[in-house]
Amino acid sequence: MPSLTNRMNYICQQTHTAIRGLASKFRDSHVRRPLTSPNRNFVACPRIALRCLSPNCPQLAFILAFLVALTTPTLPAATVTPASTPSSVATTFAVLPADPGPWQQILSSVGFQPQSADSADILVLRPGATAPAHITERVEQGAFLVLEGQTTPAESFGFRAARDIVSVVNVEDVHRPKLPIIWQKAVELHKFEIPKSAQIFAKERWTSGPLIAGYTSGRGAVLWIAASPGDRGYERFPYVLQALTDLGLRAPFRSARLWAFFDSAYRARVDLDYFAARWRASGIAALQVASWHYYDPDPERDRYMKSLIEACHRHGILVYAWIELPHVSGKFWAEHPAWREKTALLQDAQLDWRKLMNLTNRDCFRAASAGIKDLINRFDWDGVNLAELYFESLEGAGNPARFTPMNDDVRREFKTAQGFDPIELFHTRKDAESLRLFLDFRASLARRMQDEWIAEVEKVRSAHPDLDLVLTHVDDRFDTGMKDAIGADAGRVLPLLDSHDFTFLIEDPATVWNLGPQRYPEIAKRYQPLTAHANKLAIDINIVDRYQDVYPTKQQTGTELFELVHLASSAFPRVALYFENSILAPDLPLLPAAGAIVPHAERTTSKLTIDSPNVLGVSWKGEAKVDGNSWPVTDGSTLWLTPGTHTVEPDNGAGAPHILDFNGDLQSADRSGKSTIDLSYESPSRAFALLDHKPTKIEIDAAASPLTFLTTDKGTYSISLPRGQHLVTIQTE
Repeated sequence: MPSLTNRMNYICQQTHTAIRGLASKFRDSHVRRPLTSPNRNFVACPRIALRCLSPNCPQLAFILAFLVALTTPTLPAATVTPASTPSSVATTFAVLPADPGPWQQILSSVGFQPQSADSADILVLRPGATAPAHITERVEQGAFLVLEGQTTPAESFGFRAARDIVSVVNVEDVHRPKLPIIWQKAVELHKFEIPKSAQIFAKERWTSGPLIAGYTSGRGAVLWIAASPGDRGYERFPYVLQALTDLGLRAPFRSARLWAFFDSAYRARVDLDYFAARWRASGIAALQVASWHYYDPDPERDRYMKSLIEACHRHGILVYAWIELPHVSGKFWAEHPAWREKTALLQDAQLDWRKLMNLTNRDCFRAASAGIKDLINRFDWDGVNLAELYFESLEGAGNPARFTPMNDDVRREFKTAQGFDPIELFHTRKDAESLRLFLDFRASLARRMQDEWIAEVEKVRSAHPDLDLVLTHVDDRFDTGMKDAIGADAGRVLPLLDSHDFTFLIEDPATVWNLGPQRYPEIAKRYQPLTAHANKLAIDINIVDRYQDVYPTKQQTGTELFELVHLASSAFPRVALYFENSILAPDLPLLPAAGAIVPHAERTTSKLTIDSPNVLGVSWKGEAKVDGNSWPVTDGSTLWLTPGTHTVEPDNGAGAPHILDFNGDLQSADRSGKSTIDLSYESPSRAFALLDHKPTKIEIDAAASPLTFLTTDKGTYSISLPRGQHLVTIQTE
């Protein structure tokens, strides 16, 4: 074996030769390559070697540093990124043989479109498929090849079955190594030998036998998977799409319309600017913030909330006060014991973390209303979310220890109307007819409470005209037992949309969390006939551990989550996630892709034609023309389009300024001068436009408007625009 010194000398000589050759090749080129080019490795690789070798050989470290400095060309402070070409954007997939299995669900959940096998960007070869001609060359030129199982094509790419057989039921994935991934049934699989260059993404937990592995090849990549992902696409391997992303595949489309619930108890001591930027990059447009922590004024807590709101606004995120009546606050509960709600056992209704108050009592109602108005006035909210404004419990009258309301006011009102005290239902009066009378009364009481509190928030709108309103209401149409269990009756509430302006956010009940993504189109079908305002319907997905037996993970993650979000986004205008802190880190980068809805996309050599019902982000580097005109809404890597059908093509000009991000419903955008952008939009709340140039003047509906903005440490500028439908002209430096 050569000595350490000889090996170091050899490495040094080879590194020096490689650097000289690459640098010479780079300098001889007449094309300026962007930093994202594969040729950047001529700088990066020696510096990696330098970090690895310097502890053992300071002399070598000095030599390498000198060589890098000598041979590395001077890079300009900033370079103009060349525009994308449509052929450089991967948008399509094909599956061979004819039966696509679960792959169409998997790949379409993040925006890829089906295409013929001879031209698809992603090619999946299932058992029984024959590899197309020149497949190796296609991978080298940028295609992504997915190989499923023990097949001849898999063997030709270096994934060979050994004699040993492993019973697989417990999987470890590199994206979340400690997450239990359990298969419902064990599967006997051969242990595989894989290419030395391949990275293992998933393995059998106890034997470490590889189950998912892949490697890059030229501009493309090869991914091998030991078995089918399962009928739904996620029963065995939740992180297949993350593995493809690690190999360089980029989702072609993205949305930035998601809402997320937020509880500051989980983010008490964090960098709020960092998290706001991360939330926005994950496609989150608004946070629904647990506001009961801030119901009672407190200097320290108030500073936190003001900082959170400002950080979110700086990055283009709306912030709503999530109000969880009849819980008001811990202090309110402690100071007003006479106003506490009662269960059917006539005990104070402290159920889990919620401390329920008797809002039927007029004194309690007025005191709580005054506090809610102060809460709204104290902070710069963009909206209010009246959530779960009904009763307990999920077991209904079958659990008197949790059944509400049984306070004196409700009992008195019901007795006056029906002639008996409802508390008798849990003692001497056991007939179904009497129980039905009270359950219907209870549902009407919940509807009355919702109407009252909507009216209270609307009073505040006179001083806060940009304030949006959301009513979160558990589903009782897909799970019809919810009406009797908690008094929730969407059929009574939805007519309020005829006279009030709010979003009706349907909460996915715990009883159906184990069902698949297809439930969301079904839920939408059951609500749309109930209102003429289907554009005001939204759906709330709970991303939490489920109490049912579910596989392969207790919490929705990976492909399962992406399918949930994608089908929910196709069925409803708005999707909310409960909650921000429960979304696992591996899922954040692909969430925006899951929310994007693209019924049709077609690519030619020179153009990309796209159709979408919502504002859509398109993966696109550099400048672009949209429908023949220079387009100003881009951050250099994502192009944001208005709803409808559009044609996108490269624009070699260096346009400025740009709208980097916009969180309203953009309807049009144009440059009317070198430093001026015109746009139109619609939004149920305020909207934020993020610019890359400092704004100097703004006109809204042809009238001059006061100019205020927030800045980030990246030199971007966030402008707040009013609720409603408006035409805006922005002038910049």
